[in-house]
Parts: sequence; C-alpha cells; structure tokens
Amino acid sequence: MSVIHGNEMNFNDLISEGIVLVDFYANWCGPCKMLAPILEEIASDRGETKIVKIDVDQAEALARNYGIMSIPTLILFKNGKMIDQKTGFMPKQDLLNWISNK
Repeated sequence: MSVIHGNEMNFNDLISEGIVLVDFYANWCGPCKMLAPILEEIASDRGETKIVKIDVDQAEALARNYGIMSIPTLILFKNGKMIDQKTGFMPKQDLLNWISNK
C-alpha cells in the first residue's frame, strides 16, 4: 500500500477502519520532509497499517479540529477513534514500535 493524501472531504472515510496513521504536515516543513520517505517505507512494508497525509495548509479546519499546533503531528486511529498522538520527527524504528504497541 502507498501513502494516501487525504483531505477534509474524505478524512472520516479514510480513518474509519483498522489502524490508520495520520501525518499532519506542510510542504514547507523540514522535519515533515525528513519523515515523508520513512512513512512511504512503512506504507509499503506494513500493508495492515494505512498511512494518510493531511496538508495542514489545505485542511485548516481539520487541523484545528484535532488541535494541531506544531508539525509534523502523527495521530494513530483505530476504527475511527483516536488512540494516540506524537509530535515531531521520529526515526523509522521508533515509529514502528509506536504503531506495534497500539
């Protein structure tokens, strides 16, 4: 599976089933750019985890709704319910451990 670019219109559908990691990011954000290839790797390696990217500049209401104050912010959802949140860059192994422990 590859990373899915979501928006305000399809967000609820994208997070509704299974484990979903949502990356709230911006194109101008340095740590977000560092995180992007790691998320791509995880998306192709772990088919059971859906990864959705939300551009906070394009989805301001959604970012506000989830209280996104700094980016990147990663939120884990399980069947549409938020189960955990982290802010800032994370190395691949830390991300995998975080996802696996949920």
